[in-house]
Amino acid sequence: MAEGTARDVRRERLRRWWRGRLATPVDAPLPQRRLFLIPTRFGLGWATLVVVLLLFGINYQNNLAYALAFWLFAIAVVALLRGWFNLLGVTPALHLPRDVFAGGEARLRVVVRARRPRTALELRVDGAEAWLEVADGVGEAELSLPTPTRGPFALPWLRLETRWPLGLVRVVAWVSHDAELLVWPRPLEEEAPSGRRRDADEAAGDFAGLRRFQPGDSPGQVAWKQWSRSGVLATKQFSAPPRRECWLDYDACHGTPERRLSLLCARVLTLHRAGERFGLRLPGLTLAQGEGDGQRRRALDALARFAPPTGEGAG
Repeated sequence: MAEGTARDVRRERLRRWWRGRLATPVDAPLPQRRLFLIPTRFGLGWATLVVVLLLFGINYQNNLAYALAFWLFAIAVVALLRGWFNLLGVTPALHLPRDVFAGGEARLRVVVRARRPRTALELRVDGAEAWLEVADGVGEAELSLPTPTRGPFALPWLRLETRWPLGLVRVVAWVSHDAELLVWPRPLEEEAPSGRRRDADEAAGDFAGLRRFQPGDSPGQVAWKQWSRSGVLATKQFSAPPRRECWLDYDACHGTPERRLSLLCARVLTLHRAGERFGLRLPGLTLAQGEGDGQRRRALDALARFAPPTGEGAG
């Protein structure tokens, strides 16, 4: 156990050292020492051609071969510098999506800022890629990552690169971040609610009094008896009915743990849309009654982080 912990500590230190040497933190301009030049196949072929022409000129004392070799070499140097300056000083920012469900996609919005226009920038994250241009100081792109399962989802580093202008080299920069997505369970609708409702009068509230009639009032709420006695139209007023409260209980659902969490997720969304108060009971956790977007997020976060009891099977 101690040996495994020490190994994890060493691995974490190595990762931090490598991260500090290789990547640039998000929201920071890309410095020159963190830009890496990687030749492409086309660039290697270009370099081979330059060497062949140079050897041909040396061997046969051919001035035309010399001129062509140095001309191609000069073009390559200019292209390399232009590509390097195309990425230098760019400031990337990462914006995470608010709502992410299992079985869907997480749409990451990347905003790139620069003082001057940049062209042909490419973003890559874990297989997803997008192209963007920086005009008027700002450029945006969206990357879609699949989220097959619920729970914390650690995002990989961003890779920002460009092959502009000739594609001889790839100028690459890695962007590090500590962003983590919390993937909520996939909603699964059910025919019957899985909550325990508190008995309440869901009909109209109690009679609270009369007020002067106003155009647009419902005829069913007009106090006609009052009008027949006094000749004055009045409208009945009722107190607001008591609001329903619902407890969403993990043990009241049936099926595998993931199915139960999906059912509870669907109920949370339904109750939130209806504007109702609700609470959540999970093994080892009770979320008090509440309402609004904050309550919705707290409940869905609890469902996403929930670890089913060991050995629990289908119910």
